[in-house]
Parts: sequence; structure tokens; C-alpha cells
Amino acid sequence: MPARRLTAATALSAAVVLTALTGCAEKSDAAGDGAVQVTATDSECRLSRTEFPAGHVELAVHNKGSKVTEVYVYAEGDRIVTERENIGPGTKAAITTEMKAGEYEIACKPGMKGDGIRQAVTVTGKGTAKKLDPRLASAVADYRAYVQEQADLTIPAVRKFTDAVKDGDVEAARAEYAKSRVGWERIEPVAESFGDIDPKVDVREDGLEPGQEWTGWHRLEKALWKEGKIGADEKKLAARLLTDLEDWNERVGKAELTPTGMANGAKELLDEVATGKVTGEENRYAHTDLWDFDANVEGAKKAYALLEPVASENDPELTEELDEQFAALQDKLDDYRKGDGFVSYDTVGKADRKELSDAVNSLAEPLSRLAAAVAKQ
Repeated sequence: MPARRLTAATALSAAVVLTALTGCAEKSDAAGDGAVQVTATDSECRLSRTEFPAGHVELAVHNKGSKVTEVYVYAEGDRIVTERENIGPGTKAAITTEMKAGEYEIACKPGMKGDGIRQAVTVTGKGTAKKLDPRLASAVADYRAYVQEQADLTIPAVRKFTDAVKDGDVEAARAEYAKSRVGWERIEPVAESFGDIDPKVDVREDGLEPGQEWTGWHRLEKALWKEGKIGADEKKLAARLLTDLEDWNERVGKAELTPTGMANGAKELLDEVATGKVTGEENRYAHTDLWDFDANVEGAKKAYALLEPVASENDPELTEELDEQFAALQDKLDDYRKGDGFVSYDTVGKADRKELSDAVNSLAEPLSRLAAAVAKQ
């Protein structure tokens, strides 16, 4: 679930968990002199300029507000080009992205909720095109194949889940719930880039906008675990979930992918872990958060592995640190494996959750620098 729909209470919870991460955000402030300065406060989103040339764009974000914030770059139709979450009060973050000529909006979201404070920007075609490193072109092609593979794997897994719901079999549906989400969670930033799909399939109850109908996985999760029953409405919702995801599956292969987008997406997956999975907010009834956690990490590691040949050449110290931190986080996760899945997250104590959170934070900081390493020419 994207943090842009966090409630104030959930944002506060995430901020507590991410104190270590936002406290070191200053380390990620590696934007160059040509960066677009983004000054975020509790009531403003000020940009140093609103027109710049196409190509690699650096955003130097400084959160001068009192709340944890996030910054999104939106293309037409609220398609997410890139995002950076969990920028703590008084800290800075550098975002490297790639933008084609066109009209965009840059949004600051104090408290990590709502549509944000938006500024319209124009990207002109005046940028000097640089030939893409063949290794990066191959990485994008391989990642596109991976994205489609995960989407294709999601449909039969979701069908098993929704068939159980439509059959009225609560236990069978519970057994398939976490499995049905794995493919989606591995490619969540790409999945969320289609702005109309995510609110239909992955929104939590506390993330609903006024007047929004609650549909998707988490509505069914509540019925299965809290209410313990399946009625006619749930059976209809199961059919709709499958239909919505089949629609997404048909479109996901057309998602716009770039090397910096892959790198930023890997960081976004760690943000997803920090703001939802570690806190236990994501699957609050089923307590299957570790399944989602593991899938997010797998997806981030896949994107990194494809970009690593170029990143290691440009910044060997960074990739050495990333290799170490990915391994450390995976070791922590492996402690909670049970059979072909994971233990229920409500059995993981506060101290153990803190250890998981620390491992996520230790990986998230260097991962935030991957896009800059990839963009070096």
C-alpha cells in the first residue's frame, strides 16, 4: 500500500519506526549544483525552478517542516514517475530520476497522506540525449521480463484465493491469501504506477478517501480474519479483485521503465517495508506481514542485481555496502521462516521487530544512493 494514503496515526507510527533512517537522510544529500531545490514545509512545496531540460533530473529535497514528508513526481493521470518517502523533519534527501519532455507535477506530502501540495513543472526537450549503456539497456529489458513474470504468476495465485472465497471456504481462502500477494509485492512500485489499480486492490480501511468504496485484498482480509465469514458481498468482491488484477496484468508490460526508475523502485520497496510491514499495519488482521516483507525485499534485490554491474563500476564502495546489508536483512528474515512461509507477525515481539526495523534502515540508506550511482556517465 503506498504511503500517500497513510492516516495521521499510521504516519506517526511509521515515523517512530524510521527515526534511525530519517536521522541519516542527510547522508543521501548528494545532489549536484544543477539540482532542482525542493523545500518542503507543513504548508508549502517550493521549487527553485519549474522548467528544466529532459534527461536525468536531480531533486534536492530539504524538509523544513515539523512532519515526516514524502515527495512524488507525477506524470499525466497521476502516473508515478518516482517517489521518496520518510523524509524526516530537518533532513535532506537527493532523488535522481529520468524525465522525458512533458508536463508533470511535483508533490510534497507532509504527514505522508493525501494528494499533497503540488507544483506544476515543465520538462523541455532541450536536454542532450546520452546513449544508454548497453548493460543498462539489458537491465531494463530483463527487469521488464521479471515484472511481467511476476504479474503472470499473480493471476493464478489470486484465482485460487478468490475461488476459495466464492466457494465460501474460509480456511482455504485464509491459506491462499498471503500467497496471492507475493507477485504484486515483488513489483509494487511498478504495480502502483498505474494510479487507478492500486486503490482498487490494495487499499487499507484507514487509507480510504472520502466516498471511496472499499474493495480489494484488505477488505477480504478483514472479512476472513476479523469477521470469520464469507457473504454474498465478499464473493462479489473476490470476483472484482480478480478482474481488476487481470486488467493490471494486461497493462503492466507497458509500464515505463528506466535504470534510475528501477533503482528508485528498489528504495520504494524498502519504504513499503518500513511504513507497513515492520509496523504490522499492512495485514493487521491476517498477520501475514512477513510474506509481504520478504516479497518486497526480493523485488528490491532483483532490481539491484540487474543494475549492480554498472553501479559497482561507478561506486564500488556503495555496492559493497549494499551486498552486505542485503545479506544481513535476509538473514534476519530467515529467522522467521516456517514451512514454505513465515510465522504469524503477531508472534514477533517488540524487540525482534526493532531488530528487523534496524536492518531495513541499514539497507534503505545506501539503497537511496543507487540511482545516483547508476546515472553517472
